[in-house]
Amino acid sequence: MPGYEATAWFGIGMPRGTPREIVDKVNAEVNRALSDPEMQKRLADLGGKPIPGTPDDFGRVVASEVEKWGKVVKASGATVD
Repeated sequence: MPGYEATAWFGIGMPRGTPREIVDKVNAEVNRALSDPEMQKRLADLGGKPIPGTPDDFGRVVASEVEKWGKVVKASGATVD
């Protein structure tokens, strides 16, 4: 599809209704791990690039990807059988 680039990304999700203090604690620990130089090197060795952020940042990434790839699916005419 012209103008599109496919990349892989990973994130951590939690069930809807998880208390915000739990979400924030997990987020802080993930960001702490991603800031570790050994973790950064390992991810780089695997071709990855850590992108720390907030739960809201990740929500925006997911929403953007759904919108982007939704257009591709609609343009392709694919259907669920």
